[in-house]
Amino acid sequence: MCRQWVTSGYIGGPLDPAPAAARATRDNRDMRSVDESALGDLVAARLGARGKVDENDKRGEIGLVGAGGENPPMVVAAGNFASPLVALSALDRAVERYRLFVLNPQVGLPERPGVIPVTPFVGPGMRGRPALEYLPSRLGLVPRLFTGGYRPDVVVLHTSRPVGGRLSMGTEVNILPAAVRAARATGGLVIAQINPRMPYTFGDGELDTASVDLAIEVDMPLVSPTPHPPDDIHQEIGARVAALVPDGATLQLGIGTVPDATLAALTGRRGLRVWTETFSDGLLALDQAAALDRHAPIVSSFVFGSQQLYGWLDRNERIRFLRTETVNDPAVIARQPLMTSINTALQVDLHAQANASYVRGRIWSGFGGQPDFVTGALHAADGQAIIALPSWHARSASSTIVAALSEPTTSFQHSHVVSEHGVADIWGSSLRQQADELIRNVAHPDARDALAATFADTHTDARGGARADVHSGARAEADRPRPSASAPQQSASRSTTGASASAVAPSGVEK
Repeated sequence: MCRQWVTSGYIGGPLDPAPAAARATRDNRDMRSVDESALGDLVAARLGARGKVDENDKRGEIGLVGAGGENPPMVVAAGNFASPLVALSALDRAVERYRLFVLNPQVGLPERPGVIPVTPFVGPGMRGRPALEYLPSRLGLVPRLFTGGYRPDVVVLHTSRPVGGRLSMGTEVNILPAAVRAARATGGLVIAQINPRMPYTFGDGELDTASVDLAIEVDMPLVSPTPHPPDDIHQEIGARVAALVPDGATLQLGIGTVPDATLAALTGRRGLRVWTETFSDGLLALDQAAALDRHAPIVSSFVFGSQQLYGWLDRNERIRFLRTETVNDPAVIARQPLMTSINTALQVDLHAQANASYVRGRIWSGFGGQPDFVTGALHAADGQAIIALPSWHARSASSTIVAALSEPTTSFQHSHVVSEHGVADIWGSSLRQQADELIRNVAHPDARDALAATFADTHTDARGGARADVHSGARAEADRPRPSASAPQQSASRSTTGASASAVAPSGVEK
């Protein structure tokens, strides 16, 4: 089923058949049904008309649709696994040339000449595209882009059905409230793809129907990513990370094998809180195990997972979906009790710098929220920032612990780095101590000698030190029993001002 709606009383010109009296206020309008082809035609007509009247636009980039100008209209759409594909398809058929701004875009978005992909976090739907316009930005700052050169002309949402005159952005709030606000402030359009399968979630993603110009109704299941059960290596990593998490900690984890394995090892904890930009089914399992503090709200910004998870979210007053500017604000993160940030990376070097964004010199994802949460967690009282990753890349047969990054850095100065082999204490240690911890406790055994030799050759204070200690240190780590996930290490509760303070796939999406 696919049905469209258009709201009267705002657009003006070809989009607005209502008399002037009906256009006096945006708050007194009703949604009216139109056919599917009308949706694209109305958007194209509005963009064309706007190009003619926006002579004072500071960017000077709104030209006539299809005119082939250098700066086509900016369309911002819901991303991750909540993209409004039906509405975007209708727009795409009618608008010849535009820029499409989507966060972590998935496969299925419009892809053709004339559509310029734009994103600060690359997903499989845009990865490798020659025309990609990648915007390096930590996720917490992305909303600021909408007030400058990336001000949206059209915002396309994927929402729940109206409830009491209000819609909900459901599983994908994130940067969208900022996009809607920017569009509203400058006469842009807001389109809602209304889906009865989209859960109604509370928080910053709720908006009055009066804030929506055009709406199209669909009835289709929400996409669920294919689950990947953790293997033995990831289970070991998850158990080691979980051993660092005390009762009462506030968690930030993402979506992927490492976060899922960690959450599975935390079911014995009690009083856990959640302040995270995203989560998936692992959090539902924690709730079912009574590991969460039922008196504390679960705060997030977007999610994706199973249909069971989506059902759990619907009108669940314990869960609050807040805008990125709040969830990813390091100052707000730092106020959370025992804030524990758990992220993953593609590589970590002996300077404790993490690359979670680039592969062989090409952008793979982006900064995401990792630098926001690492910074916030390190500034929290007794907070910790953990990077967890396998020690070995199976596909490339190479170590994930490297002497020095050859790719841009995503984050640095963490509390701990964790692999299946052990835990390296990072913050509060000297450079030599950091390198020694990473080599002895985290690196794959096949990589340790080369890493130690390289570090000794390039750091004068390490000559005769790190290289000589690597084998004895590795043996000591192998002989040391791994702490149980049900009984966290004593160091897990130490302050980040000490040497052992600790704590997603970049921004929550595992690579």
